[in-house]
Amino acid sequence: MVRPLDQMRRQASSNLETISYGEKKMGHTYADIELISVDDLVLNRHGFLPEERIKRMRVAALVDSGSYMLVVNDHIKQQLDLPVLEERTVRLADETEVRAEVVGPVEIRFENRRTTAEAILFRGNAEPLLGVIPMEDMDVVIDPKGQRLIVNPENPNIALTYVK
Repeated sequence: MVRPLDQMRRQASSNLETISYGEKKMGHTYADIELISVDDLVLNRHGFLPEERIKRMRVAALVDSGSYMLVVNDHIKQQLDLPVLEERTVRLADETEVRAEVVGPVEIRFENRRTTAEAILFRGNAEPLLGVIPMEDMDVVIDPKGQRLIVNPENPNIALTYVK
């Protein structure tokens, strides 16, 4: 089915309240992103779930170009009803290796961009983290002076993806 362009590039819902998981720190970049259950989006697309029942939430995520993936906590996993897909060993910034569950898939929306990703689950009230893989896929960049995430100014209307 062909959908109108305005439906394909929907921005994050503005009627959801953003959840913050701590004090924003000097020198750190945060972005308000919307996380949506991909399972619910599929059910909606096939007519089994009305739009208003799609599980979604807005969070203030730490933008970390040194991390690869999206990181979510227990609260986000529960709110979006994200299934556990597998378990992996992950290496933290201090070189410690720990076992973590991978959950998802989850759709990530930021301004006029979207991507689908799996997420690493950190237990408890861990701060959500937006890593470089979903950032690259959405074609967004960090503005270090403004300490914010922005749509790539070289491609403001549509994301550019490298395939080779």
